[in-house]
Amino acid sequence: MKILMTSVRDDEQKAITEWAHRNKVQVDMVSWDLHEGTAVKVQGYDGLVTQQRSKVEASVYPILKKAGLKQITTRTAGYDMIDLAAAKENGMQVTNVPAYSPRSVAELALTHTMRLIRNLELFDKRMAKQDYRWDGLQAKEIHSLTVGIIGAGRIGGTTAQLFKALGAEVLAYDLKEQSDLKEIVTYTSKKAVLTKSDVICLHVDLNETSYNLIDKQALELMKPTAFIVNECRGPVIDTDALITALEQKKIAGAALDTLTGEENFFNVDLQGQELPSEQLQKLREMDNVIITPHIGFYTNIAVKNMVDISLDDVLLILKGKHSPHQVA
Repeated sequence: MKILMTSVRDDEQKAITEWAHRNKVQVDMVSWDLHEGTAVKVQGYDGLVTQQRSKVEASVYPILKKAGLKQITTRTAGYDMIDLAAAKENGMQVTNVPAYSPRSVAELALTHTMRLIRNLELFDKRMAKQDYRWDGLQAKEIHSLTVGIIGAGRIGGTTAQLFKALGAEVLAYDLKEQSDLKEIVTYTSKKAVLTKSDVICLHVDLNETSYNLIDKQALELMKPTAFIVNECRGPVIDTDALITALEQKKIAGAALDTLTGEENFFNVDLQGQELPSEQLQKLREMDNVIITPHIGFYTNIAVKNMVDISLDDVLLILKGKHSPHQVA
């Protein structure tokens, strides 16, 4: 049995090697992404695990099918880079890692929120200019706030628990309500979350129903003193509408760990180069915006879990068993 893992980073190699040794399975690692030009290199492998932001084009799946593959696994929660219809047409099961470490993303949401409500970005920029005054930057204490969670699944639910533990009132909107969260959150409508919350945290999957979920109309419902925190996928927010809302002071600020088009700049060294995104440039120039390069997943525990769970799923499928993480 041979498994190929593509788009492997240096920090993943230890966990991959340990899994392969523990399960007595050959796992080969390559750094390249999966696309039409590299798909032919999958020949001779029984299983495939990838992790990439660029799309796996429809033309790749017939090549994988011809190589004898019956599955493709992404070691991420999001699977929008996989063409599910093309995978199904070519007889391939698709799995993801829906909960590699809910704490890793939830803790970043909390961190971003704390930086926003304590005006730390603004203080940093003042002090960089040797201005040590605090005038006009009075903070808010988190237990005095209402935090809204849009998408209260594994990650959103964990975020709700963290905020509740700090004394915040927590509202939640989700199409599926979880009974174990009802003592922590007050479930309500999306409109109520937007209009009543001081901080709104986004934790939804990216699918046809969540593109531009936060658009001009949604932003106009928010308080002018409210912040929005996006830890899921960039296209969940209409970025142009967000920039306008920030420029017109319709909301107080934003923390963004993900942006539309991020595959062109996140985890890329652009020192000395012109930014490839006008939206990114505008957001970077705003004092009330925090941007991090999609690092919510990037913790010791999360990286190991992403490797272990994805490879466990491949092994299940190759043994003719069902993976609980199958998405197609």
